[in-house]
Amino acid sequence: MAQSVGWTGDSGRMRAVGKSRRRAVLISVRVGPRPRGPGGKSPAPEAELAELSRLADTAGIEVVSYMIQPRSRLVPSTYVGAGFAERVRDLAEAEQVGLVISDDDLSPAQGRNLEKLTQCRVLDRTELILEIFTAHVRTRQAQLQVELARNEYALPRLKRMWTHLERIRGGIGMRGPGEKQIEIDRRLLRRRIRDLRRELVGIASRKAREVARRAEVFTVAIVGYTNAGKSSLFNRLVDSRPVALVADRLFSTLDTRTRLWDLGGGRRALLSDTVGFIRKLPHHLVASFHATLEEVRVADLLLHVVDVSDEDPVLAASAVRDVLEGMGCDTDREFVIFNKTDRLDSASRIAEVEHFSRLLGSSVAVSAHTGDGIDALIEKVGDVVERSWVEEELLIDLGDGRRLALIAAHGEILSREETADGGKVKLRVRVDPRTLGWLRGRRC
Repeated sequence: MAQSVGWTGDSGRMRAVGKSRRRAVLISVRVGPRPRGPGGKSPAPEAELAELSRLADTAGIEVVSYMIQPRSRLVPSTYVGAGFAERVRDLAEAEQVGLVISDDDLSPAQGRNLEKLTQCRVLDRTELILEIFTAHVRTRQAQLQVELARNEYALPRLKRMWTHLERIRGGIGMRGPGEKQIEIDRRLLRRRIRDLRRELVGIASRKAREVARRAEVFTVAIVGYTNAGKSSLFNRLVDSRPVALVADRLFSTLDTRTRLWDLGGGRRALLSDTVGFIRKLPHHLVASFHATLEEVRVADLLLHVVDVSDEDPVLAASAVRDVLEGMGCDTDREFVIFNKTDRLDSASRIAEVEHFSRLLGSSVAVSAHTGDGIDALIEKVGDVVERSWVEEELLIDLGDGRRLALIAAHGEILSREETADGGKVKLRVRVDPRTLGWLRGRRC
């Protein structure tokens, strides 16, 4: 027999009694025609909400059911229709669910009204992502970015989220009933947002100086849909030891990591692992992570990792490209990597990869787990790096073994001519710009 459920007022915010707040019903409004999957069949609701379900799982929330309402447009006041909200309420009561998660962002009024209709705590997509971000932050920069995003999200929703909404009594000599606590909270929150932005601007300035110092080093950034295997690939490429956190969860990486990548033959690059993207990534989250994503914007080459075992790799790749274009990134610098080929059966592997290659452009298929295809990837990136090398004529003392060794290790000697006195050698070399700076006697 289902446990009885009651609701108590908590200073303006309702609180569930007898319901589990870590069990949820996922809801969405489908505007337009129903999507079609392979063979023209319509996907089940759980397939349409697969990404939201994975986000919920990453946040430690058990998904009990999925509900989708087809409509010609969203309801401005409640997001879904009243009848649909009542069905959600009945299901939540029957299953002892205290949480409803929307696949879209809700306005403050929509969230407040939907809580009244469903008698459940309501989370929208952004609030769920912010909960995940809060659990995964490690560095000071990421902590500030997540706090800024949370505060910007909370500011217009204080009336629903805050609990101490009583009015403060006026003091001696003051007229009127005094100032509302929520007005004080809003002022404090705006001040905190201002301070966070100021501190992040300082971090962004330092980041820009760091990037400027790397101007003569070829830079590569790994981008892709979250959980596409970016961190696994990063670890495989830069070192056998784990450098970046690897977990089968969305947004397991929020902090950019950069390491020197030895491509062989004197070719080197700085490789960065970045935060993953998802479908419908809120714009203000991208803005909050501007300093982190600066590595992506200025990179000489983008390695776009696509999970080839995903149900719709092209859709995931398109979502990533939308975010990149919104950041002002040049997708002509993109090289697609089809990862997780070990998860495909041998009969379909070649056909699948060839199909996606035609759709997404120049690419290579790899498995970060087994190492299959990694050598081909390194060689292709090495060729791109080598095309950035420059030619220069240098006059070097024959006894300057340091410079001669540097050329041998990190460049190519095109011609060699000893001077008449035999004390110097004239070399025409082809090296990367950073090594050329060392050869000229200045540090890059």
